[in-house]
Amino acid sequence: MRHDDSQQFASDNYSGICPEAWAAMEAANRGHAPAYGEDTWTARAADAFRDLFETPCEVFFAFNGTAANALALAALCQSYHSVICADSAHVETDECGAPEFFSNGSKLLTVWTEGGKLTPEAIRGLAQNRSDIHFPRPRVVTITQPTETGQVYSLAELRALSATCRELGLALHMDGSRFANACASLGCSPADMTWRSGIDVLCFGGTKNGMHAGEAVVFFDAKLAEDFGYRCKQAGQLASKMRFLAAPWVGMLESGAWLRNAAHGNACARRFAEAVGGLPGVRALFPVEANAVFLTMPAATMEGLRARGWRFYTFIGGGARFMFAWDARTERVDELVGELRALAAAAA
Repeated sequence: MRHDDSQQFASDNYSGICPEAWAAMEAANRGHAPAYGEDTWTARAADAFRDLFETPCEVFFAFNGTAANALALAALCQSYHSVICADSAHVETDECGAPEFFSNGSKLLTVWTEGGKLTPEAIRGLAQNRSDIHFPRPRVVTITQPTETGQVYSLAELRALSATCRELGLALHMDGSRFANACASLGCSPADMTWRSGIDVLCFGGTKNGMHAGEAVVFFDAKLAEDFGYRCKQAGQLASKMRFLAAPWVGMLESGAWLRNAAHGNACARRFAEAVGGLPGVRALFPVEANAVFLTMPAATMEGLRARGWRFYTFIGGGARFMFAWDARTERVDELVGELRALAAAAA
């Protein structure tokens, strides 16, 4: 039997647009509005971010996460600088060299990590390994929150990283493609997870949180944002009809949907992980702390799931990755659980 593809858990990019974002786009579609961010929707969205983070931050809107991360890192670096990141970081493994391209050559320096989390010791070891002129000078640390394995840095961990960065004169960037899921997981405020913990720049993901497209680059130090608008324009990231990138953020932030969506995805991940935790031959590869579940299982079980129409990826750790989006249906989650149970029992 094959399922249709109406809902899969291979990626939270598979999901559609949530009602709050859709309604805001529909409202923005009435009449004419000034172009290139001079509209009221863009101003309203930027103000919504300032309210959310409780600080007068500088906000820019990009089409996707790769551009947001690459341009943010480029703003923090010169071409002879380097960026410290985890070996599994998205900027290293999945952005086709965009950070190096937009920074005119700043080198990514990777650190082997357990589950994708950087530590102060790892940062210090790499940053102080060499200081001669033949080596690209470390200038930035970038972390992913949650990590690519779905684990969440605690506030204490973030503050320890930040203290190390300050000690070494490094800027701290956060790739927050699933930032909302991390906030929902820790139950903390966005301010506590970012500038109060020493984050200089955040890329806040909207696409995986229920929007059609769009990421926000949030600078907590206005000096770091100098000329960033020019970078966006040069990189093809200045939307002429900017209101359609900005308006969904208004709907998401003003209604609180950004956090509700993330909490629901996290809850579905926990539901799934708890239901399959004791199955023979099935084991969680990483702690389930956000909306991702990584499972190792026999090859026959994986093949059986695919034969029944289920989609998933195995590009991290070799296990099957399941992602639960804002619109994950619990009955569909339970359907996957049931079929995995049957396959695991047969394999055993």
